[in-house]
Amino acid sequence: MARSALTGTRIRERRTALRMKQADLARAAGISPAYLNLIEHNRRRVGDSLLEQLAQVLGVDPVALSEGAEGVLFDGLREALASAETEGSAQAAGLPELERIEEFVGRFPGWAAVLAGRQARVAALERVVESYSERMAQDPFLLASLHEVLSAVTSLRSTAAILVETEDIEPEWRARFLRTIQDESLRLSDTAEALVGYLDELEEAETGLSSPLEQVEAWLSMRGWHLPELEQPDPPEPETLIEGVAELASGAARKLALAHIARAAEDARALPLAPFAAALLECGSDPARLAQRFGAPMGAVFRRLATLPAGIEGAPPAGLVICDGSGTLTFRRAAPGFTMPRFGAACPLWPLYEALTRPMQPIRTVVDMAGRLPQRFLTYAFCAPRQPAGFEGPVLMEAMMLILPPPPERASGERPVGSSCRICPRADCVGRREPSILSEA
Repeated sequence: MARSALTGTRIRERRTALRMKQADLARAAGISPAYLNLIEHNRRRVGDSLLEQLAQVLGVDPVALSEGAEGVLFDGLREALASAETEGSAQAAGLPELERIEEFVGRFPGWAAVLAGRQARVAALERVVESYSERMAQDPFLLASLHEVLSAVTSLRSTAAILVETEDIEPEWRARFLRTIQDESLRLSDTAEALVGYLDELEEAETGLSSPLEQVEAWLSMRGWHLPELEQPDPPEPETLIEGVAELASGAARKLALAHIARAAEDARALPLAPFAAALLECGSDPARLAQRFGAPMGAVFRRLATLPAGIEGAPPAGLVICDGSGTLTFRRAAPGFTMPRFGAACPLWPLYEALTRPMQPIRTVVDMAGRLPQRFLTYAFCAPRQPAGFEGPVLMEAMMLILPPPPERASGERPVGSSCRICPRADCVGRREPSILSEA
């Protein structure tokens, strides 16, 4: 269980609020008053069992004593500090000390809440800008609308310049120019109105299921990425699982969902849930060991690990991304903290793409994902050929990357990666395809 330097302070505050004497709490917890006094002044660490005893006597959850209500404030302030450090060396002399963050929260909780709230607001606005930037780079409607706006503005400027700079224009031509200004103004107004309406819809569109893949992902996310019906000895027909599902709004999304169900059913038959969960406790989450244990394809193990139901003992929080031979992402389940691109190609340094060049060779890499608070992940990547049309058909490549929590110890060779070039802050990345809107800012 996580501990902070203020655990003892919270114990003292809770005891004082209950009007309980220190000796009474120490007696109920089975320790001496002198030892409790050291704990309350943060001069002794509290073990799990003792913390649970103290929490039971004080009538609170142990987490409330170990982490307190300040956990969100700590994260927000750390994020604000990370943002300030990336703004350049001009502010370096005035940066606060990270090791005194708990002291700051304890002494000035109101100011801490204000700073964390402002940081959350800044982060939300930056995500909106990033989302709009990605859409402007990829969305054909936006590109066409912006081109229409620029065309209308250019026409207006040219016509207006002729009227201003030419003194002796015949009435007939003056009327034509004025009519042109009126027509172009109406065109600009209509285009701008349509563009604003489209952007307003995008504001709701963070639920916006603009592609079949996103619709399928929303449906799977709603179901916890697991389909328990497929674990039954006699699973239902796939069509019954998607009947009346609002998230699958298009025919293409329903076809993708049916294909996912068929593949998940195959994985469930190859890797039955109960034996697979038992193997996790024995073998850990190494996909190669699990594949050897069950004699199953590596891809099936990857997919099974990433779609296990919640509550499976020994199952780490996992993410999975799959691409075809063109590099197009065909499945995305993000691990907590691992950012997936919404549009366009992902980071070229992902082990996923390296696996495409090394078919049937497993790749294990620890990556460092760029962001406000960079996070480490353990990734397993694997690529296998498929021949859906038989020997006479084309060979299709499919690569997968399993994303797991990192090992506790850092090691040399950890790979810095990002989400996609457009929103990656790593300015000196050797794999960059285009400038980042963050580095430019």
